[in-house]
Amino acid sequence: MLNIDLLINAITTLLVTIDPPGLAPIFLGLTVGMTRPQRTQVALRGCIIAFCILAVFALTGAGVLSLLGISIGAFRIAGGLLLFWIAFEMIFERRNERKEKTSEVAITRDHIHNIAVFPLALPLIAGPGAISATILTSGSFPSALERGALIGVIALCIAILFLSLVIAERIDRFLGKTGRAILTRLLGVILAALAVQFVVDGVKSVFIG
Repeated sequence: MLNIDLLINAITTLLVTIDPPGLAPIFLGLTVGMTRPQRTQVALRGCIIAFCILAVFALTGAGVLSLLGISIGAFRIAGGLLLFWIAFEMIFERRNERKEKTSEVAITRDHIHNIAVFPLALPLIAGPGAISATILTSGSFPSALERGALIGVIALCIAILFLSLVIAERIDRFLGKTGRAILTRLLGVILAALAVQFVVDGVKSVFIG
């Protein structure tokens, strides 16, 4: 039986980590000069690639950790700390600055035709934070049915991201600078709370069993 609370937690964690509203203005910067159909094509390709990456980690992440001799509890602690750092960056507006620098480097290196792969899919969508969140949440979905539900959650989050990229211009105009700052900080606080919960669960797993 699927646990609705776990599904909601997984959706919230992935959505906050992927950060569709925060990626929208950066996506606009990456695709300056492109027509709307071209932007849609870039967004679709980038989202499909990112979904495949996250789905692979959702299915094999725990197995890879086992091969490396890393327990899920230890990874929960490490991943929780990483997610907390991302939340810290979001609250103090450092994450968007880093992402914008990544996009600028890609453009100056003449990777315009491949931006769906780099930097859109990697590392802006399926970055270290999203991958860590995927592996962390996969530990709560051990059965085949639950793992399938997690793949569905990833697909849902990526679909929401795709829609936000398609209407990026409208989102950017609607939120404005103040709206983006408020939303980013609010999502950062939520992610920080989820990150602390991951660390607490990891400590319980490692030291209590």
